[in-house]
Parts: sequence; structure tokens; C-alpha cells
Amino acid sequence: MSVPTTVPRAAVPAHLGHLDLELPDGEVRSVTVARLLNAGYAGRDQAEVARHIAELAELGVPAPATTPALYPVSPYLAAQADVVPVQHERTSGEAEWALVVSGPDPEDVLLTVACDHTDRALEVHGVAWSKNASLDVLGRRAWRLVDVEDHLDQLRLRAWVHAGDGPGTLVQDAPLAALLPPSYWLDALRARGLATPGTVLLSGTVAMVPGVDQFARRWSVRLEDPVRGDALELGYRVDVLPAAVG
Repeated sequence: MSVPTTVPRAAVPAHLGHLDLELPDGEVRSVTVARLLNAGYAGRDQAEVARHIAELAELGVPAPATTPALYPVSPYLAAQADVVPVQHERTSGEAEWALVVSGPDPEDVLLTVACDHTDRALEVHGVAWSKNASLDVLGRRAWRLVDVEDHLDQLRLRAWVHAGDGPGTLVQDAPLAALLPPSYWLDALRARGLATPGTVLLSGTVAMVPGVDQFARRWSVRLEDPVRGDALELGYRVDVLPAAVG
């Protein structure tokens, strides 16, 4: 497996996303997002990933040139948001974890919960385009990666879709063992000089529960640590914008 070597080292834009992440000891890390990257096709079982790519191809989604994939996303799309505006009804979330590099030392690498809200209509024209069409929602709490890395595979990622104000329907549920680990992506970032303060990387997602309608008006995601008895959560409402005039 190899990560594409074409991630650009573009100049940092003038307007960037900003994150305030509360750690278990009460410290709050403020991070200006200088670079936002979305991993894709990042399952640890790459044979299963290949089967998934074939299924997507039947739906018109173009196959990646290599797996796992890595998509640069506009940094201002990293948000701790309660509402996600979208262009139309065919959008949905993807439960993920996110790495946030908040400083130069190993204990400055933070792990939080995330949801990559994706434009499914645009996805058939280009996955990279669809990733830049909506927000990457991140949690408001985080853990230091060094504090959980000895039991990362036991962490669990779950997502629910909500039609109303009820508890929702489970749409994603998998251990982190299903995804390539943070160490894989940190090595990839270091090899390209990208493991620098302000870099945020989302992990790629896990399989959807068959038969669940993912085009919901509310999403909630939970990253659970059964060993430490803690969980990181986020939730947001999807707001379809009014039709264009003209």
C-alpha cells in the first residue's frame, strides 16, 4: 500500500478553519487549521477495499488511482459545527476519527471524532470535488494520541442518522481495527513534511449498515474508548439551502 505523492505544498491561505479542543485534564488546545486532508479507501483489509471500489464503480463513482487515497481539502471546511449547510438532499456523513497536530511534540498529536459530510451527487463526478463541497465536522473534545495508542484497535466508531428528535438509527459501527491506524498516516505525513502544527487528517470511514437511509437531516457520531470509559461525540443538523434564483 502506498499513499499518493502528489499532495501539494501550497501556500497557506489567508483564511483558515479554527478548532478549540478540550483535553481530559481540562486543557483547551486552540489550533488554526493550515492543512486539511481526507483519507479515503483506508480500510485495513485492502482486499475488501478493492471489492468496495468495484461496487462503487457500478454506481458511477470513479475508482481512485491508488489506495489508500489522500484528498486535500480547503482548510476553512474544518469546523466544530452544529449545522451543516448543503446544496441538495443527496448528501450524507461519514463517521471518522481525526488527527490534529497541535504542536511539535508527540503529546501534541490529538485524536478526536469527526464526520466528513459528503455530496453524493457530486461524488460520481469526482471524489475530491465531493470532499470540498461540504464541511468536515470535528468534535469539541480530544484525547492525546499517546494516551490511547496502546489500545487503539479497541476504540469503536459509531454513527446514527435521525429523522426527527428521537434516538436515531445506527448507520455505522466498527472498531478502529477496521481502519489503517494513526501511525500509518503519521508516517505518511512525516515522509512528506506535512506532520506540522495545523495539519488535520481525517481517517476515512467504515461500512454503512445495509438498508439504512443515510440521507438524513441529523447525524451524530461517537468515538468510544471502552478501556478508559470515555467517549468523544459530535452531532449536527443538515440544512438544505434555498433554491438558487437565476
